[in-house]
Amino acid sequence: MKTAAKLAAGAAALYLFNIKPRLTNRPAPMPKVYYAHRGLHDNGSDAPENTLAAFRKAVEHGYGIELDVQLTKDDRVVVAHDMHLNRICGVDQTIDSLTYGELQQYRVYGSDQRIPLLSDVLALVDGRVPLIVEIKMKDGDCHVCQRANDLLKHYKGIYCVESFHPAALRWYRKNRPEICRGQLSTNYQKHDGRYQPVFLAMRHLQSNFLTEPDFIAYDCRDYRAVAKNLCRKLYGCPSVAWTVKSQAQLDEIRDYYDYFIFEGFLPEGEA
Repeated sequence: MKTAAKLAAGAAALYLFNIKPRLTNRPAPMPKVYYAHRGLHDNGSDAPENTLAAFRKAVEHGYGIELDVQLTKDDRVVVAHDMHLNRICGVDQTIDSLTYGELQQYRVYGSDQRIPLLSDVLALVDGRVPLIVEIKMKDGDCHVCQRANDLLKHYKGIYCVESFHPAALRWYRKNRPEICRGQLSTNYQKHDGRYQPVFLAMRHLQSNFLTEPDFIAYDCRDYRAVAKNLCRKLYGCPSVAWTVKSQAQLDEIRDYYDYFIFEGFLPEGEA
């Protein structure tokens, strides 16, 4: 029994060590506002997701903005969530198989909007609202981090970065430690049917000791997630909820998170 107790204590200690976020020299926290998921968008309107029109609407309403960045074939940093164009443009192509010029022939959700450059989004927002920049990575290639940073390091507005891939956070820890960085996660087994050990480890934030995130951005459906709540309560690491889709859902999870990324409604009450 003593041996079993020691093993259990050791496993618990290792778990708590692995989920440890950054504890010292933390950057300033992000502003407490609501963050519009991919801009204040409606994919059935003239302001679909991750377009200049959606970002303009978010700015006009005073919302922070969450957006996604990835690279084209000619190494341009564009703002788009999906790596494949089938859903947003109805085209059987991937973004990294096309140059930026080729990409501009496709309309987003049939609107007059095209997939924008990150540089154009930064010029539009111009520091008026804070940004959450999600780094989309393929096969752990951190080149996208470098290319995005080439633009963001000159931006005068408030922003942070986040990613599902720990390698992106590791890159920022090494190269831009002063920038606020966040680990994205979800219950991969429940929502995506991914049962490989790596996804179990990612669900439980077991790479935090390597990346030392400043916040945890967790699927709002999993508001009782153990690792996320331990980071928040034990280590004082803020939690960001994604993606809240109704006022009722926001009210239900409000006590479990510190920041909220929303879409499909306009949140009521203080952020």
